This record gives sequence, structure tokens and C-alpha cells, in this order.
Amino acid sequence: MKPEAVVIPLRKIHETAVVHPNARIGKDVEIGAYAVIGENVLIGDGTQIGAHVVIDGWTSIGKNCVIFPSASIGTEPQDLKFRGEKSYVFIGDNTKIREFVTINRATGEGEETRVGSNCLLQAYTHVAHNCIVGNHVIMSNAATLAGHVVVEDRVVIGGLTGVHQFVKIGRNAMIGGASKVVQDVPPFVIVDGHPAKVCGLNNVGLSRAGMNETTRRNLKKAYRILYRSGLTLTQAIAVMEQELDSCEEIEHMMRFLRNAERGICRGRKDADN
Repeated sequence: MKPEAVVIPLRKIHETAVVHPNARIGKDVEIGAYAVIGENVLIGDGTQIGAHVVIDGWTSIGKNCVIFPSASIGTEPQDLKFRGEKSYVFIGDNTKIREFVTINRATGEGEETRVGSNCLLQAYTHVAHNCIVGNHVIMSNAATLAGHVVVEDRVVIGGLTGVHQFVKIGRNAMIGGASKVVQDVPPFVIVDGHPAKVCGLNNVGLSRAGMNETTRRNLKKAYRILYRSGLTLTQAIAVMEQELDSCEEIEHMMRFLRNAERGICRGRKDADN
């Protein structure tokens, strides 16, 4: 009986790249000059890795990602509690990671740091240990997430922004450049400042997300209850439950507010909405 043919994935690896023989490299992967790929790394089909990129640890990169020169992914977390345990980084498909981005693996045995699909992490951004970043997220230049931050889908984070550890940022939110975010950011709003305060609904983001006019009116009413009524957070949630039409977006917002462990960013007096 003839032995089965061995299928060798098509890939283009520069002769100066250092790729561990146990690393799993998909089809049509490109690896640039002087890149270093560790033993426990998996790289999905069609991904392009630039010069001097380091990918280490137990790291999985999705399909058709583009990683620009000098990025560092999966290295040990910058956390004094870390003791060399096995932990992970997962990157989704079609994500672009620009120059000098750093993404650290998690602290804690079996824990993970995760970045979703279709994200753009611009130059010098940092995703710390145990962060969970959703899909279609944009982090502008030098934006920084401290440990255990959660960023939901379709968030835009302005350049030079710092996000405190354990903060949660709700979906479709936008954070202005050079902001200091120390409390949870509710979904669908814009925050800005030092410290960051809410200054309105993210109307452009809602429109781009394809939300219909009824949903947007409902969210605007929710915003006014939350930020213009003078109610406490608990009272505002109770009023929203009574007065708002139920829809997926409102239910998501109320769920987020009920679980806001650090409190939420408060509103600016000069907010437009």
C-alpha cells in the first residue's frame, strides 16, 4: 500500500526569521525578516507577519491577520503576580496589528488575553494581561489597556488614552483622545476628558452600526433617564425598566449597568444629548 502524500502548507518565511519547529504555521503565511515565532504558537492561514515581530507563549493568531514590524505578542505579562504559569493569547481573524503593539498573555493558570476579529490596533497600543477585546474594535495610537479590562464590540478608543484595570467599556462606545478612563463606560455613549465624562450618545457610531430610528430614539430616552434625570444608577435602571420599549440594545445596556462594578462614568454638564 502506498503511503499517503504529505501536504506541505504554502508559506513564505524569510531566511533570517527564527521559527520554532513545533510552531504550527498555516497556509499562505508570510513571515518577515528577523521575526521570532515561539514553540507554542499557532498562526492561521493567510496571515502576514512583518519584520522583527516576536510571537511567543501559547498564542493563537487567526486567519488573514496583518502584523506590522516590531509588534510583540504573547510575551509574559507585566504583572508582579505572574509566576510563569501556562496562559494564553487568542487573536481573531482579519485583525490588523500595527507597529510596536504589545499584547501580553494572561496571569493565572489557564487564563487568557483575547482580541477579537476585524480589529485595528494602531501603533504603540498596549493590551495588558487578562484583557478581553471584542470584534471590530479600533484602538488609536498609544491607547493603553491595563489588566483585566473588557472592551465590547465596535468600540473606538482615541489615541493616548489610558484605561484603568478592571474597567469595562460597553459596545459601540467612543472614547476621546488622551482620556483617562477609571470607571465603566456604558454602551452607545461618547466619553472624553481627564477623568473621562460622558458627553453624549455616539450617534455616528449608532448610524454606522445600522441601528434603525426606533432603536436610536429608545437609546436617546435611556440616555436622558440615566444622565439628565438626577436619579441614582439604581433608580435610573428601575425607571428604564418601566418606561422604555424592550429591544436587544436596551436590554444589553441595562444588563451592563446592573453589572458595573466600578461605577459608571458620569455626565458632563455641557453634554449635547
